[in-house]
Amino acid sequence: MPPSGPAPERTSRGWALAGVGAGLAGMASIYLSLTVSPAYDPAAPPTPESITAHLSTMVPQLLGFHVATIVAGLALIPFAVGLHRHLTRRTPAGSLLPGVAAVGLVVLSAVLVLGSGLDTEFVFGLTEPELLVATDVSFYSHWVATIPWLWVTAGVSGLALGLAAIRHGAFGRVVGLVSVVLGALIVLVGVSPLQYMAGFVGPIWLLVVGLAALRAQSRPEFASAGR
Repeated sequence: MPPSGPAPERTSRGWALAGVGAGLAGMASIYLSLTVSPAYDPAAPPTPESITAHLSTMVPQLLGFHVATIVAGLALIPFAVGLHRHLTRRTPAGSLLPGVAAVGLVVLSAVLVLGSGLDTEFVFGLTEPELLVATDVSFYSHWVATIPWLWVTAGVSGLALGLAAIRHGAFGRVVGLVSVVLGALIVLVGVSPLQYMAGFVGPIWLLVVGLAALRAQSRPEFASAGR
């Protein structure tokens, strides 16, 4: 006869590894975005033509940016689902914190996918820059330098996770405090007109939480002890 009662809870580390991967890929995305941005010299203001000439030498970096940004966006999906499950098991029934944390990451995933959305149109076209409209390339340069940096919803996730850690022991207390501080910083810069600055902090927060989740899955008592 088959055993009665609910099946034992399985501990999976895949979602935590996805979070670590998303954090690292997010850092690579931001770094590569910085490397391809043209320099702005007041003595020699950029023109659409100069930006096109510059980006035509950056095709490998743009390809790397595309891959890193998409990998980060895709890895966020299993991490968001796993984080929701982790928080649901460690917060009171009906708490909004697990859902808020997960939704913020899902929105970020969509932002990153959209942030890489113009790559196919321009990366391969830049191998023959004379066939491109320079003003279009100039717009693409601004797109790469802003849209993938909009990590503001990660700040909302950070605040939700931090509250779940501090109030309910969903993660260690130190992780909770770090998550609240970084989450608040991400939200503050995201609300400001310098919202793209959230891209500097968001991947760091994500990597910290991914590593904390990996540790919690390896040592389940760590999550409940609230150390």
